[in-house]
Amino acid sequence: MNGNRFGRLFQLTTYGESHGDAMGVVVSGCPAGVELSEADIQRDLDRRKPGQSMITTSRGEPDEVRIQSGLQDGYTTGTPLGMVIENKDAQSGKYEPFVTAPRPSHGDFTYSAKFGTRNWGGGGRSSARETVNWVAAGAVAKRVLEASDHEVRIKAHVSQIGDVEAPPVTFEEMLEHSEENEVRCAHPETAEEMREVADDYQTAGDSIGGAIYFECRGVPRGLGAPRFDGVPARLAKAMYSIPAVNDFEYGIGRDARTTTGSEYNEDWEFDESGDPTPVGNDHGGIQGGITTGQPIYGEVTWHPPVSIPKSQRTVDWETGQEEEIQVVGRHDPVLPPRAVPVVEAMLYCTVLDFMLLGGRINPDRVDGRSGEYDTDYHPRSPDNVDS
Repeated sequence: MNGNRFGRLFQLTTYGESHGDAMGVVVSGCPAGVELSEADIQRDLDRRKPGQSMITTSRGEPDEVRIQSGLQDGYTTGTPLGMVIENKDAQSGKYEPFVTAPRPSHGDFTYSAKFGTRNWGGGGRSSARETVNWVAAGAVAKRVLEASDHEVRIKAHVSQIGDVEAPPVTFEEMLEHSEENEVRCAHPETAEEMREVADDYQTAGDSIGGAIYFECRGVPRGLGAPRFDGVPARLAKAMYSIPAVNDFEYGIGRDARTTTGSEYNEDWEFDESGDPTPVGNDHGGIQGGITTGQPIYGEVTWHPPVSIPKSQRTVDWETGQEEEIQVVGRHDPVLPPRAVPVVEAMLYCTVLDFMLLGGRINPDRVDGRSGEYDTDYHPRSPDNVDS
């Protein structure tokens, strides 16, 4: 099975199934010299883990990470980082009725049709449980950016659940308020309405879709390449890889379809440093597939969770019978609240990969002192003599 690797220089390769022994990720391309600990990664894993509120699955996973390689005395060595998160609370029995009777709108039938077999417990490899690996890799990417000379900051919040949509919020408001409520909406009054909507659908045995707004600040201009390696193309791949994502937009997004050229085009002016800069940012910090240095922003849309207890119809390809089924178990009534750290993680991984590809960060050592090791954690070093 291919398709388990993301990135070009900063690469994450993941493995694991929802109800298997463990989830795991190997991060390649992390520069040496970055101070890193399991606690750094655990902070973001705790934001994603299940059982945080009544509107998330009650599956009791501690999601404790163990770093098995790539560190020496608390600093990255430049070799692959191997991380493992064990599964502690798998209950596969509830999924036995769906081994040959696929749940509506899941990957049950398509996985079996492609491979002739599948790990059916909890959805196996198609489960959103797999994103725990991405959050771990994103935490590493964030630490690399924090250790660099660049001030890249990334934040997201839940902008819509059902018909309830938050008004525009500032980047500072997202930083201040998005983690203050269970919905992860940076507008407190709207967060209360969103919570009521999620409760109503959960009580009714149903689910509802939603959206997440994101911003990336401090991304330098000149990153990305035209066509297949443009920043929008890579961002879209990152976002559409997240389970249940149905739409990705950047800049003014779908509003572009009713916008005239004279409205969309942005004049140029000189900034305080005398450099050309666009007037406005309807392009979302990207022009010609390459970053402008302005904030990158956009929105990601989720369809409603497809695991719902309402009665549904399926067919059993082994017996040839039509069946009435109910998907019982521990499921989220709405996905964006737990997906905020996933979106941020994939943004961190994507931005860092572009920074490494663009030569903004030395891929060997984060401080750029390639071959020089006179540091507290490596006091003895070979002579760094040019040959």
